[in-house]
Amino acid sequence: MAAETKTWICTVCGYVHTGAEPPDFCPVCGVSKELFEARQEASQASTESKSWVCTVCGYVHTGTEAPNCCAVCGAGKELFEAQQEASQASAPPSQWRCLICNHVASGPTPPAVCPVCAAPAERFEAYGPEPVTGAQQAGSRQTVVIVGAGIAGVSAAESVRRAAPEAEIVLLSKEADLPYYRLNLTRYLADEVTPPQLPLHDQAWYQEQAVTFRPATDVCAVDPSTKRLQLRNADDITYDRLILAMGSHPFVPPIPGIDKENVTVLRTQRDADFIRQQIQAGAQCVIIGGGILGLETAGALAGHDESTTLVESFGWLLPRQLNETGALRLEGHVRSLGIQLQKKAQVQEIVGDDRARGVRLDNDTMLPADLVIISTGVRPNSYLARLAGLEVDSGIIVNNKLQTSVPGIYAAGDVAEHQGVVYGTWGPSQFQGSMAGLNAAGSHAEFAGIPRSNMLKVLGVDMFSVGRIQPEDGSDDIIEGVLDDHYYYFLFHDTHMVGAILLGDTSASAAAKHAVEQHRDCSPILQSTRDLRAVLDYLDQAKT
Repeated sequence: MAAETKTWICTVCGYVHTGAEPPDFCPVCGVSKELFEARQEASQASTESKSWVCTVCGYVHTGTEAPNCCAVCGAGKELFEAQQEASQASAPPSQWRCLICNHVASGPTPPAVCPVCAAPAERFEAYGPEPVTGAQQAGSRQTVVIVGAGIAGVSAAESVRRAAPEAEIVLLSKEADLPYYRLNLTRYLADEVTPPQLPLHDQAWYQEQAVTFRPATDVCAVDPSTKRLQLRNADDITYDRLILAMGSHPFVPPIPGIDKENVTVLRTQRDADFIRQQIQAGAQCVIIGGGILGLETAGALAGHDESTTLVESFGWLLPRQLNETGALRLEGHVRSLGIQLQKKAQVQEIVGDDRARGVRLDNDTMLPADLVIISTGVRPNSYLARLAGLEVDSGIIVNNKLQTSVPGIYAAGDVAEHQGVVYGTWGPSQFQGSMAGLNAAGSHAEFAGIPRSNMLKVLGVDMFSVGRIQPEDGSDDIIEGVLDDHYYYFLFHDTHMVGAILLGDTSASAAAKHAVEQHRDCSPILQSTRDLRAVLDYLDQAKT
């Protein structure tokens, strides 16, 4: 006798499955079969379906009830609101999300180009109506102090103001400049953007939003028992809610000669200004570190006809974003720009007098250098949290609501560690800042975590990677190859796409990113000819 067919509802994201039993996992959000519940067909038919809008990120869910968790940003069920179809159709979108770097822009139309990664307008998607989170909440007149004015800190300020119009917001920055697009510093070096284009907002915005912005302000201690911040100038600031968004600092390895006067990092606008001052025709520059920042910096300097050598200790470039095959293809392009490469090389010493004159490698190579730039990664600025007694590992430990181990204190961005992950990238920092701000204002937004993705464009080549790029065991499946001189790599695990690399042609990047984020079932691809073209066709159909 055939088993009775039922309708099974995923209680997390609302996905509907038809069959005798629920699926082993949800193909949309990836939760296990235990989180599915049976739903009677008659009952389902008689209940009116509605559109539910996530007031955090604009995700629209269709069903009889709001989902328990937003499938895009992880916000809880209480942050969804019912919306009439007619109203939804007539309301123009007021926010747009870059599908490449996750930057969110406001306005009736998307920007011509993304101010962060330079993606064109067609790479933006409507991001729902302006978030409304119930502004008249208890405690909305509280003072929210935000330490750190990077994208996480500014996003937190924006969401606090939306959620609590009467709140007092104080934004503290250690830097003297207005908060700016840190990712654009290499574009600034390359003369692709000018100083007026760097700030996130102009000075008038902070006045209009009633955000007290205090530049050149160094916090030296946090006292959770009295809710006070001690500043370096001996002033104190009190808070009701505190958001720690201090970001990170460059890791500088203990190399002999590292303290010479023309050795620098690239982390702040002042660092970029110093490098620009050092650039002269015929100058020789050595960049230590072949990650994204090192490559982008090398590309910017090469555009100024600088003699540039990039030193990478690993066997290939961008080891966190590319596999060896993809990296070797990128390497050919890097060399064509006049950038010299030293791979599998360790720096032994920076030689010279008061100034660096050269870099000695462990293979006895001596690289002449008029300027040395260290690009060997970053470390979270967690010292304040440690002194205050908060739980800290690599970063400040936070839960899904971005709460730290101390009530009333939140953390977001490069300084935060969520489920063992310190993201250190723009998109998650913006999401975390927004959700930390909402929660500090009294809402209940949740951050579920997102796959890491990277887009590199400054070297004149399009490169995109997302998720996991290295196979872990025999259950992983790889489909890769070259089409029209473009390299494609897709990694699957248990019928799900878990990672992708696109080099040369990134038109499928948004669809690949969504497939990884949404744990989409790709079994039709894996059960067919397993052809690269079939994967690209599948992703192309997913966009429509």
